[in-house]
Amino acid sequence: MKNILVVLTSCGVKGETGIPTGYFMSEVTHPWKVFMNAGYNVDFVSPKGGESPIDTFDLADPINYEFWEKEEWRVKIQHSMSPQMVDSANYCGIFFAGGHGAMWDLAKDKDIAHIAVSIYECGGVVGGVCHGPAGIVNLRLSTGRYLVDGLRVNSFTNEEENIEGTDKVVPFLLESLLRQHGGIFEKSEPWQIHCTSDSRLVTGQNPQSAPAVAEAFVCELAKL
Repeated sequence: MKNILVVLTSCGVKGETGIPTGYFMSEVTHPWKVFMNAGYNVDFVSPKGGESPIDTFDLADPINYEFWEKEEWRVKIQHSMSPQMVDSANYCGIFFAGGHGAMWDLAKDKDIAHIAVSIYECGGVVGGVCHGPAGIVNLRLSTGRYLVDGLRVNSFTNEEENIEGTDKVVPFLLESLLRQHGGIFEKSEPWQIHCTSDSRLVTGQNPQSAPAVAEAFVCELAKL
């Protein structure tokens, strides 16, 4: 079983601002490249299924371009599965891509949470980058404990949110909630690459960290 499930947001607007958002393109494509090179298949799921909005559609990025020019993958991501279509037993890992949209839907999507917990409790790897850990922060294991409780974890930081001017826009501060739920939060300076791995949980700080997070994710899978 060498399948990784990549989770995309279905949210296309930052709250009440009207400002467009979605999944951050390179936080999908750069991990996709790493996963594929390591011999894994990638599937996509989103809360609503179908086409998810894209934040920062940038074909000047060569990996974005490579992904988008491959019709198979362009069609696949434009027709993401709904959670009801996913059999968690088919996946060795689940990876939450970032983009601000994740803060509004992935943090509270019970169906995707169920899939993620099932994969983790069956011995799989859970990961996310930038705002992707919004889909991880509220995950509770069958014991009732938060998955992040007592584990080293990382995400887009409060400082980075403040620099972006979105600290008053997002529904919660991801760093703060990860800490509140027992995560041992690690971070680097804004926009620096930072990746944290602990007990089959792999997280990264920002878009710059996406390749490193994917590499660490593959390393965790290799231990299974």
